[in-house]
Amino acid sequence: MRKTVANVLAASGALALTLTLTGTANAGGHSIAKPTLTGFASLPAATFVPGSEPSGAQASGNTNGFTLPFADQPVQGFSGIADNGDGTFDVLSDNGYGTQASSADFLLRIQRLAPVFTTNKVDVLGGINLTDPSGYVPWKLTREDRVLTGADFDVESIVKGGDGSYWIGDEFGPYLLNFDRAGRLLRAPIALDGVVAPETAARTGVTATARSSKGFEGMAASPDGRYLYPLLEGTVTGDPAGRLRLNEFDRRAAKYTGKRFVYQLESPDNAIGDAIAVDKDRFLVIERDNGQGATAVFKRVYVADKRDRNRDGLLDKTLLVDLMNVANPRKLAGFGTTFTFPFQTIEDVVILDDKTIAVLNDNNFPFSSGRTAGVADDNEWITIALPKPLNADKRVLR
Repeated sequence: MRKTVANVLAASGALALTLTLTGTANAGGHSIAKPTLTGFASLPAATFVPGSEPSGAQASGNTNGFTLPFADQPVQGFSGIADNGDGTFDVLSDNGYGTQASSADFLLRIQRLAPVFTTNKVDVLGGINLTDPSGYVPWKLTREDRVLTGADFDVESIVKGGDGSYWIGDEFGPYLLNFDRAGRLLRAPIALDGVVAPETAARTGVTATARSSKGFEGMAASPDGRYLYPLLEGTVTGDPAGRLRLNEFDRRAAKYTGKRFVYQLESPDNAIGDAIAVDKDRFLVIERDNGQGATAVFKRVYVADKRDRNRDGLLDKTLLVDLMNVANPRKLAGFGTTFTFPFQTIEDVVILDDKTIAVLNDNNFPFSSGRTAGVADDNEWITIALPKPLNADKRVLR
């Protein structure tokens, strides 16, 4: 694990981990038979960017007691995460308030955060707004100053380069968006042939082949950094039910290679929440149902392997963590011995070390209430010890 994160976890009194000769994780002298909670932190739902701009004027629905519009921009809806390797993380806020029409006053932003497991809190260290000052987006944007909003793009996945630049996956195209370290767009949005979201169809007149909000929900980077693997959240028209396209994109050539893989959902009604690389062949994929609270049943992290060893044309899937059944023998954060993550949208997974992952929810502020009915969800950040190491590529772990 990166040194800073390891120290934070150790200081929190979380379970100390070692490896036995059999490769089974060992916690406090007892072998771990199932994934185990080792850290918990949360950012309160009502956290805002100080001195920003009003937001939420067009939003409607059950706001769980909050009054709209807000005086500032909420720090919410985490839909993608990039590890900075120093105990801080760049986390992508979602596009706003659930729809394109309701999110024109939500500024797209990357938040810089740091979990503090000793206090079960998350520090907000700043962030950057996403902009297009050079005019690479060829259609009219919401704002004349070319600050991007949730009516322009629905950003859902993020990869950070060694130079601090970002590749971000969008759902309204779906598009790949390339930003510099200051959040300025570096090139025109890159479309995926044959996949057209309704938002793009409405603007261009081209027939939609994907449902709304079913674009690039997850995006992995190959360990050498050359390739991106954006994963669609929904099935493309004409594809078998529950099958999701994972395309290979060459960052050096700035185009798709033509290689495509297929992820099969356990149910056509499920969706994916994130996808990240373990090595050149394997990915961690969050798959979830649409329930929350009492109706949340299926929230899982799988290992998906593109080698397709059984030759069925699909990524090979192995269950890694059932997020509705995580061991919590020390009753961390006041929860019982079985910890659940009962949120509608769980959209962030990151590998901390070869036997520890972190998972975050998207709280859809102020609409979701999976933890307590009628109460807007916080953004929760959990760390989970795995029974066996991932044997991840060392470049993923650095």
